[in-house]
Amino acid sequence: MRVWLTGGTGFVGSNIVHEAVVRGHDVLTTVNRFIPEDPTAYLTDRVDMTDAAAVAASIRRFAPDVVIHCAILNDFERIYADRRAAWDSYVGATRHCATGAEAAGASFIVVSTDWVFDGTQGGADEDAPPNPVNLYGVLKVASELVAVERGGAVARVSGVNGVHRARPDSPRNQDPGFGYFVASIVDSLRQSKSFTVWESDNINMVATPSLASQCGELMLRIADRRLDGVFHCCGADAVGRMELAELTCEVFGLDSSLLRSGSPEAQAMPNVPIPYDTSISAPRTAELLDHEPTPVRQLLERFRAEYEAAA
Repeated sequence: MRVWLTGGTGFVGSNIVHEAVVRGHDVLTTVNRFIPEDPTAYLTDRVDMTDAAAVAASIRRFAPDVVIHCAILNDFERIYADRRAAWDSYVGATRHCATGAEAAGASFIVVSTDWVFDGTQGGADEDAPPNPVNLYGVLKVASELVAVERGGAVARVSGVNGVHRARPDSPRNQDPGFGYFVASIVDSLRQSKSFTVWESDNINMVATPSLASQCGELMLRIADRRLDGVFHCCGADAVGRMELAELTCEVFGLDSSLLRSGSPEAQAMPNVPIPYDTSISAPRTAELLDHEPTPVRQLLERFRAEYEAAA
């Protein structure tokens, strides 16, 4: 299978690239600011995702079987400060990728998020109507609509943890969501430093964690079967932040007495609403992909193996 994707040097995207390469697929990822040093297992192409002609030309040259759109403008302050740039970078780029995929006869997948829900829809399945509470969620919902109306698939990820395949040594910090949460705990506790688990009514306190590498596996399965509609690439269990922190200590063999509970750091908080409970379920995904969602302990065990292999 020939895989053309955007955002392949980012966290989730680098795991999609990794999983595709180890399965023997031909891969090209677009790049922007960060370019890996001498990538040999896959191709890169510098493409402005807001340039419809450039996107179309890159897809046409590579002639993929699937187009996976993973890249985002990952800057909360900027998407609020420049709504036009935000719309073009999310919705416009999704439209360009979908158009390019259609012209190439390729299937299309857009990567989305559990933050399309409002934080009161705990356990939402793939058919639950989204109700985002911030602009990031709105942009993702709009991108989902483009994909679905063009006959493509939506792969929502949630509470993603794992190894950053393109930049494995980059430090990871806790944020108001669940992304990088486990890695930030492990990095601190392995240095015998205490770790304050943020707990507050105005952050994402409950989610259904996923592992980035497994998300990549599931997306490739969607592509291989040329499926459409909404999929939830997530684990089996909804957990709170402290529960996940304590389980991380058990699985990684860390000292849980170093865990603390406290308020989020003010400088890390975007001045926007954040959904409290973004837990989701995946009955449609399980049925169509022949995949039973993985319990969170097993996801952490797999993450530990990946973490130690990358060290």
